[in-house]
Amino acid sequence: MRLFSGIYAHVMQWARHRHASYWLAMVSFTESSCFLVPPDVMLAPMTLAKPDKAWFYAGLTTLTSVLGGLFGYLIGVYAFQIIEPWLQSFGYIDAYQLAQQWFNQWGFWAILLAGFTPIPYKVFTIASGVAGMALLPFIIGSAIGRGMRFFLVAGLMRWGGEQLEAQLHSWIDRIGWATIILLVIVYLIFFQT
Repeated sequence: MRLFSGIYAHVMQWARHRHASYWLAMVSFTESSCFLVPPDVMLAPMTLAKPDKAWFYAGLTTLTSVLGGLFGYLIGVYAFQIIEPWLQSFGYIDAYQLAQQWFNQWGFWAILLAGFTPIPYKVFTIASGVAGMALLPFIIGSAIGRGMRFFLVAGLMRWGGEQLEAQLHSWIDRIGWATIILLVIVYLIFFQT
């Protein structure tokens, strides 16, 4: 079933749109505090579509992600009681509690690691505000972690260029279905115990 190749073609069209940078900035900002879609989903195809703008896109994504992280930090400081039910309803409460433990043990290194890995960064930005992490280490750790991640994604896409785009287009359906199967397996293993 060729479900994902059609979606991929639309995403590549959107990635070449003249307002794509604004959408990338918005997704990057909101993902750091509340939104569910990671900016890599836009960053990768935009870099494939325009490899000469790879570093601009990575820088924009990093900057707006750190600014969104500051918003998440402020939510943690001033509005945690309001969003705590949201964390529970979306299944992020365990991740939040893990983030709290990490802050108690590692502080700065926890936010740097959360910025780089696929761990939900928004949970760590909110938890850092609740924990009262010092603002400067939070900003520095976020900038380093997010920057490493987004510049790596943009660099890999730039390096792959048109050849990678063509290969992805031919593999996208297999990758998409394999991802769904993997997510179902992970869900069954970790959330059905």
